[in-house]
Amino acid sequence: MSKPLKQIHLAAHFPGVNNTTVWSDPKAGSHIEFSSFVHFARTAERAKFDFLFLAEGLRLREQGGKIYDLDVVGRPDTFTILTALAAVTEHLGLTGTINSTFNEPYEVARQFASLDHLSGGRAAWNVVTSWDAFTGENFRRGGFLPQEERYSRAKEFLATANELFDSWHGDEIVADQAAGAFLRDTKAGSFVHHGQHFDIHGQFDVPRSPQGRPVIFQAGDSDEGREFAASSADAIFSRYATLEGGRAFYRDVKQRLAKYGRRHDELLILPAASFVLADTDEEAGELAKDVRRLQVSGATAIKHLEFVWNRDLSSYDPEGPLPDVDPDVSADHISQGRAQARMYRDPIATAREWRELAAAHNWSIRDLVIETGNRQNFIGSPATVAHTINEYVQADASDGFILVPHITPTGLDDFADKVVPLLQERGVFRTDYEGPTLRHNLGLALPDDLRREERVAS
Repeated sequence: MSKPLKQIHLAAHFPGVNNTTVWSDPKAGSHIEFSSFVHFARTAERAKFDFLFLAEGLRLREQGGKIYDLDVVGRPDTFTILTALAAVTEHLGLTGTINSTFNEPYEVARQFASLDHLSGGRAAWNVVTSWDAFTGENFRRGGFLPQEERYSRAKEFLATANELFDSWHGDEIVADQAAGAFLRDTKAGSFVHHGQHFDIHGQFDVPRSPQGRPVIFQAGDSDEGREFAASSADAIFSRYATLEGGRAFYRDVKQRLAKYGRRHDELLILPAASFVLADTDEEAGELAKDVRRLQVSGATAIKHLEFVWNRDLSSYDPEGPLPDVDPDVSADHISQGRAQARMYRDPIATAREWRELAAAHNWSIRDLVIETGNRQNFIGSPATVAHTINEYVQADASDGFILVPHITPTGLDDFADKVVPLLQERGVFRTDYEGPTLRHNLGLALPDDLRREERVAS
């Protein structure tokens, strides 16, 4: 008996502060003007995508003590953007990245409950932690937390927020005009939480929202991050966009669910993926090379090499050979606020490996950065890209993808017009939304349904 076809989930990541975004392209628009966000969101909704996703940084990145301005710098606040987009969309989920290290549960719960109300049940929260003291300098407490404490705080932060969401049950407001009674229960919203990280009590002032709780996303790839997702998240982002890497990650995370009493389908796995489309596979391959060279300018290549060498390499020619000098492993890091700097645990070994690659292939500095960096995940004609995406999902390498176009705000247009119809023809992607909330469209149970199931089981 054949396995039933899985339905693909698709989301759109508004291009942002990273070198995936080619802001210098003549076709590129503003990353700040609201019209860009509107075009992007409406394109995603027209294509029946599940949600729009916004990443967020809490401090401008620096390199060599100066703002790193080769990528897009700065963007409006996430909640402000998502709330505004709620007014110009009807079905598209609205996912914001909000930090659990420097915020407070009451404030964040209030913001997400409000967004869920104003959007009619389309709010989602990507729960992240902050790893560096550099970012912490922007906040009153300053500093940062070791990794194990970051996840401990994040778990309690989310648990506390859920207590606030659940402090309203949904039947408290009667608004009886004749009797002059607004609330059935004057204790609505009451909460008490005593924990390691938070000690709060009071009354939550936002009534129960359409979803009860926002959909919860998590993006950590460490063992702690995977456990956090398995215990508490509705979806996890993944950086594994190859078939075998994706399948291994999928198996690992899904098998962790049972220990928390969760089913296989209660956590979605959604890797981020970039793409390049053209009329033929050959044309797409050539276009992908052009895009990569736009993404990695000579100046960008030098800055990227500085992540590893931890030295000022501005005197080097990006079209020339790699430095003979070894990385400086003794000094404070030249790059601040950039997570990629942590990828290179052994800079000396990385430099040696890169020199060997450059010598073997006759690569310049820029060639090396292009070839060893993140290339586009899906390259080809619309038919090829549709086939590959479906292949990955049906093979359990993912449950779908969060697409990251390299142009703002029109970079999603061709995918919506040319790839989505092919997925719909295959019967693996919706032709209309399944329900009124993001949870409905992602196939996730509402919190109330979960609680009823628990009561029946007990």
